[in-house]
Amino acid sequence: MTQFTSLSLAMAAAFAVSFSASAQQNLNNTDIDDTTTERITVTGSRIKGVDLEGAQPLVVLSAEDIKNSGASSLYELLQDLGQLRGGSGTFSTSESGATSTSTPAGQAAASLRGLGPASTLTLINGRRVAASSFAAGTQNFVDINSIPLAAIERVEILATGASAIYGADAVAGVINYILKKDYDKAEVNVSYGNSTASSDEGTANLNIIWGQALAGGNLTLFADIFDRQDFRSTDRAFTRAPILQSNYSYLPKGTPNIYYLSTLSGDEIATPGCATPLVTTEFGERICAYYPNEDDVLRSPFQSAAAGLMFNKDLSSTLNWQTDVIYTRTKSTAVSSPAPINQLNDAEGAWAPESSLDIFPGTTRDNSFITFGDDDIYLDPFLSPTGRRLFGFQFDARFNTPRTIDITTEAVRLVSGLSGTYREWDWESALLLSRSKSTQEAVAGIYNRYKYHAAIAGELCSDSSIASRTGNTLSCNTGANLVGLYNPFLQNDAVNEARLALAQEVPTRDGLSTLYGWDARISGELFSFNEQMVRAAFGAELRREKITDEPSLNAQARFENNYLVDVFGFGSSLSSASRNQAAVFTEVYVPLTQQLELLAAGRYDHYNDFGGTFNPKIGFTYRPTDELVVRASWASSFRAPSLTQSGVKLRTTTARYDCSANELVNQFYCGGLGGTSSVNVLELGNPELDAETSESVSVGFGYSPTSNTTLTVDYWQFDHKKLVDTDLTAAMARSIRDVTQRHCGLVPEGQTGISLNPNLAVGRDRFNICQVLDSQGRNLTNADANMTQILNNWVSSTPARITSLPLQRDHVILLDNVGRQQVKGIDTRLSHTFELPQGKLGVDIDWTHYLSFERNKAGSDEIESLVGTYRYPRNIANLRVSWRADNFSTGLAANYTASYADDISRLRTRDLAEMAALGVLDENGERDVASWTTLRGYLGYEFTRASVTFSIDNLLDRDPPKVFGTTRGFDSINHDALGRNYRLSFSYFF
Repeated sequence: MTQFTSLSLAMAAAFAVSFSASAQQNLNNTDIDDTTTERITVTGSRIKGVDLEGAQPLVVLSAEDIKNSGASSLYELLQDLGQLRGGSGTFSTSESGATSTSTPAGQAAASLRGLGPASTLTLINGRRVAASSFAAGTQNFVDINSIPLAAIERVEILATGASAIYGADAVAGVINYILKKDYDKAEVNVSYGNSTASSDEGTANLNIIWGQALAGGNLTLFADIFDRQDFRSTDRAFTRAPILQSNYSYLPKGTPNIYYLSTLSGDEIATPGCATPLVTTEFGERICAYYPNEDDVLRSPFQSAAAGLMFNKDLSSTLNWQTDVIYTRTKSTAVSSPAPINQLNDAEGAWAPESSLDIFPGTTRDNSFITFGDDDIYLDPFLSPTGRRLFGFQFDARFNTPRTIDITTEAVRLVSGLSGTYREWDWESALLLSRSKSTQEAVAGIYNRYKYHAAIAGELCSDSSIASRTGNTLSCNTGANLVGLYNPFLQNDAVNEARLALAQEVPTRDGLSTLYGWDARISGELFSFNEQMVRAAFGAELRREKITDEPSLNAQARFENNYLVDVFGFGSSLSSASRNQAAVFTEVYVPLTQQLELLAAGRYDHYNDFGGTFNPKIGFTYRPTDELVVRASWASSFRAPSLTQSGVKLRTTTARYDCSANELVNQFYCGGLGGTSSVNVLELGNPELDAETSESVSVGFGYSPTSNTTLTVDYWQFDHKKLVDTDLTAAMARSIRDVTQRHCGLVPEGQTGISLNPNLAVGRDRFNICQVLDSQGRNLTNADANMTQILNNWVSSTPARITSLPLQRDHVILLDNVGRQQVKGIDTRLSHTFELPQGKLGVDIDWTHYLSFERNKAGSDEIESLVGTYRYPRNIANLRVSWRADNFSTGLAANYTASYADDISRLRTRDLAEMAALGVLDENGERDVASWTTLRGYLGYEFTRASVTFSIDNLLDRDPPKVFGTTRGFDSINHDALGRNYRLSFSYFF
């Protein structure tokens, strides 16, 4: 390692420095060729032919930037841009998982300003892309993994509100991917990358692009194949061991613990055979525990294949036909920790027959107890899946096999349009079809709860069905037989494992997202004003969107099944919705004086489900000198409720409620103790949702004293309102005032509200809140019930520690417009090129500084300040130095992420005690995650018909800063545990 570090330092000194993907982020970089007569548009305006240089804070990644970045995907290209950092909105396969609340496996999204992926509009050649059919939570997003990097000529990023130009979703701005066209050569590119560690995280990429004049036009074809190995926590010493020994789960993998309610001592106890050393809990128990890092996949394996064409043909001197087709197929595998094993009703502590412990020597039993080692275990009755009354005890465990799903996504996009000129006006019109189809299959680690408990009770048949019972006689279907008892305590026994395998299931999930669109635009000169031309653009757009997301029946929560998903630890959202949209828009450019320009736009969108919305935008550009441009803009934007949010049917998830923010909730559900907590809920779509709204402001300047120097500084802010979310705190408060919102047991199908537990177990006793009455003999299902009296009578009739109403699982709550967030910051960019006799030396600095990021707490109106908290660094910066001489180029970049607070508020007391013992807490009992700086080196050489590039990321092989508030031990959004990694790319031109 020391030798390699020395080599890295030597390379760093030789490189002189780097072009990252964002090296050309300056106001001059709009890729406009002054020698051509073609009038073009840039992102942020529909008006052709107007010189908007410097008028907007537009970031452009050119073809050279993409090549020099060493990126193998769009996510890698964008991940270091300050505009896409802050919060957890931008995500990749590092966040993928096998459960319904995980990021969809194999998919990635870009989020501007941390406002969420649904608030960033993704365009290809200025037109929309179908969203992924699998939402991230309930937010639909465009999967950028479905856009092949090989087809991209440049990327234009406008990080300010743009709904007045583009319509819905452009709350935080627009990312526009511009495709290559009019290609007149052939190119083959082969690249390979890997880490310098002993494990294999290799990536291989082959892409081919070919262009030629054909049939009076130009045809460009491309194909791209990409393959990447997985990256696991166990591949690095930094993540292999748990960051805190106390950060374990009580549910061990494979070898169960005896549940504390079954032991005479009241302590959880371990059984022999634990695969890891026993831990001592804060209660003095010695148990077998589980650390999730042993099964954590930090980056999912991923494969993709893409192909497409771009055809461009002049049908006449004033008419052009252009068609683009892209097809992408991606495949990935996601893994989550093994599923917990619960009772049939999903309560903790599954039941095992008394005979399960007979495999351990020295075990004896009488009528009421099992003597097991030094402990006595109660024998209690429980009901098997067939309804037999058996005797046994409870245990805690999870399955051995991690939950594993395979996901395949196919994306198709077709755009065909005509463009031309009519009396000096440019016009264009196009038809759009975009589709994303995903299929998901759980291939391992998913078990049917009923079949599993039937196996434990000896009621499972060889055909994987549950036996029928007549009296005390069990029988199977013709040709099948009972397979015998499955023993959860017996390890590494082939017959026993074969019985468990009969309980395995393969839930599936199918999603389809389609987008059909038509648009027409016209742009030209209106009239002369102040000896200059006023120009305008007008347009109309029609669009139809539809999304279906349907898991198999065994992965759905259903009322008839007590809202229990048939399989353990797995579930999905069921949704189906469609909508039609129509829009008209106009944009006007007015040169008010020689120095002052006005750019104004307005757009009206109408949706058949929630109505219409009008969004204006106005911007001014002032050029007091040729070197200085001052710019300011204000815009109103909106985000239509996603189709998932409108059409979701019961989505299994969790929600947080805040007792400190609502006294009514605190009194009835928290015993007056305050604090926050999370419970299982079912989210229900709401067709009455309003659109989210936003106002954005941008003020800044660009200064170019010479053609080689550019400085831009931009202040920006967003006020984002009516965010769609659930407010469990408000729902709980309503349940006290509104009898229709409180329910004894399950929430009836089609209704919403809070579910109260009518069968609360306290030790070996049970209590029923529904039988507690007020002074007039009314229970909580009576609209006139005195809830304060019921609460007081409940507290006095139960053990002293029960001081609040007992919650059951699966509260049903509507999505609603309940959130608000406001973010402010400053972007600074400096670019300078030194013209030297030997070549060009470039220096580029990009710095994003968050002034504030405020958002209401989940389930609360209370506003919290996020800047400087976990995953919200205040400062993000890049420094790059590059050198180009003839055919040779080289560079070095430093990427900086500022310090922020560790996420320790969710940790248990035992975790905090261990941190205190380690001396990592400050005098206030808090901790900051250290700042992180990594270096990236780059070398490139161009031959006559070939080029080669070599890049190294994390040149000094720095581990990411420690984060004690996450089981991973680091922040996988802002940091990377891969370590030093390289990429070698070779291109040949024909």
